[in-house]
Amino acid sequence: MLTSEEIKNTTQANQEEQDNFEQNQIILTPGQLIMKRFFRNKLAILGLCIILAISLFSFIGPIFSPYGEYEIFYINQTTGEEIRMTETEKIKEKNVGVNVKAPMSAAHPLGTDADGRDVLTRLMYGGRISLIFSIVVTIIEMALGVTLGGIAGYYGGKIDMIIMRLVDIFYCIPFFPLMLVTASLMSAFGVKPQMKIYFLMLIMGVFNWSGVARMVRGQILSIREMDYMQAAEACGLSATRKIFKHLIPNVTPVIIVMATMDLGGFILSESALSFLGVGLAFPYASLGNMVNAVNSSIIMKNYLNIWLPPGLLILFIVMAFNFIGDGLRDAFDPKMKR
Repeated sequence: MLTSEEIKNTTQANQEEQDNFEQNQIILTPGQLIMKRFFRNKLAILGLCIILAISLFSFIGPIFSPYGEYEIFYINQTTGEEIRMTETEKIKEKNVGVNVKAPMSAAHPLGTDADGRDVLTRLMYGGRISLIFSIVVTIIEMALGVTLGGIAGYYGGKIDMIIMRLVDIFYCIPFFPLMLVTASLMSAFGVKPQMKIYFLMLIMGVFNWSGVARMVRGQILSIREMDYMQAAEACGLSATRKIFKHLIPNVTPVIIVMATMDLGGFILSESALSFLGVGLAFPYASLGNMVNAVNSSIIMKNYLNIWLPPGLLILFIVMAFNFIGDGLRDAFDPKMKR
């Protein structure tokens, strides 16, 4: 049996230990808690590392590449000597042909494609174009969707009805036939090949905002009746301030997760459009038109170095963005304990 003195000493020791524990505890803000949960997700970290590595490869890699995006490699059939030229230069020597479908070597780690261009160098430029394309389209989509969805959810009534009918209209427009018609119109009006990608960014962003608007509207309809919004109403804040300072920030988790998921989706869309010949035009490189080199069973079976690297790069980018999106969704969910 413990004496009263021993019980008292034990209680005081426990209390001192508890006080020291509480003093050593770090109070985390909501943002810090989100980051802590996110970095605890191993797949999300893997996705982040993949995107970082591909970004460095695509944006920094061309600086160290000895070749250009448009350089064509010729080979002297007599001496076996390789000649580097751009597509605007003319070959005057005899017995010289384009070095097409060259195997992997020290000079060309991934060989050359069907047009005599270095595959590794074009892979860098193609990854850059595809990443920029998906980011720009996502920004346009989010800007339109969040703005119109926020206005519809806040005001309701006739404004909500008009915006939601626009959403229904945009949902009914078939995407790929629209892109094919757009490509035909751009060709008819003589749009330069390097400019086509910018028109496609704008069109894809404008025609994909409806899903974001519907999601944001639904979130704001549930938020605008909360007590703090009633307090903002009582303080006489303007509608713009209430929407963009109080309502939109509270749907930020949903916006971030949707944007992350859409980044991967737009990479696939750009690849599909380029594969169909609607995206970035030759000779400019994108992952989609590099995969488009698989136009026969002979290339598919015998020249894996031409089409497999861009296909794997698309796979890794989309997979990484999905991992990051899943990690952000779990991090923003306060019910997630793992």
